[in-house]
Amino acid sequence: MHSASPSRLSRREWLGAAAVVSAAPALAGNRIDRARISAVTDEIARTPEAAIAFARQYGLKWVELRSFPAKGRGEYFLLPEAELKQAAREFKDAGLGVSFLNTSMCKYLLPGTTPANPRTKPSGRFDKRFDELKKAIAAAHILGVNKIRVFCFMRVADAEALFPCVSEILLELADIAGRDKMTLLVENEGACNVGTAAEMAKFINMTPSKWLGVNWDPHNAANRKEVAYPDGYNLLPPKRIGNVQIKGKSLLYPDEKMDWAAIFRRLEKDGYKGQVGLETHIFGDIQIQKSHESIQEILRITG
Repeated sequence: MHSASPSRLSRREWLGAAAVVSAAPALAGNRIDRARISAVTDEIARTPEAAIAFARQYGLKWVELRSFPAKGRGEYFLLPEAELKQAAREFKDAGLGVSFLNTSMCKYLLPGTTPANPRTKPSGRFDKRFDELKKAIAAAHILGVNKIRVFCFMRVADAEALFPCVSEILLELADIAGRDKMTLLVENEGACNVGTAAEMAKFINMTPSKWLGVNWDPHNAANRKEVAYPDGYNLLPPKRIGNVQIKGKSLLYPDEKMDWAAIFRRLEKDGYKGQVGLETHIFGDIQIQKSHESIQEILRITG
């Protein structure tokens, strides 16, 4: 009887080893590193120039836009065309791309509904939704970005009962955005009808459009008592995640920390191609300092 040589592998072992080897380059090519980190400009600075300086300091290639980083200026997508073009030139000259255009579209009370939070008041914005979308699309074209954030209206007591209605509304908006090759990404936001990954999964699966996807903010879900990762993430359709946002508290505060190294590896494994944007969300005089600490922690994790 001949004993098997320890240097010889069975067919099954060879196939397993080959699979690991072939997967390694694919994962390496999809690695979330410094080149895929972004940051919300009005969280990291008080002026556009300071936001650009912040990005340069850390070798970032991307920024996310939401509000203009100067008090009282409002959201980027509502700025006049000339100011948008100037902003686009400044980012381009600094070697920065815009990874995501955050807007407050559909972050208001849907007419005919009763808010779960009695302090929520009607806004009158619903009838302006097509005009707002038109402005967002025009701004996105100027800024060179094709992903736009939206919400699912302010939360009601039975949020899921409203999903079919909200789905119909957002499908119509997504159809319009798709004509311009723009994708609308729904953010899970605790104050809105889709606040957790579990709710997002139910909503997005009933809203089948290639122009409608997910902006996943795991810290928002954690605020609604969901174990954001891995439990919440496991419910999401990974191919529909178009942007990921990371809160400073989930990086810096021991009682709110998340295992972002594990999250990054899972996103890589699942083929996520987008950016990860820092939304510091630590307010007051310490916000800028916490933005620096947060980005340093992200870069430590990404290596």
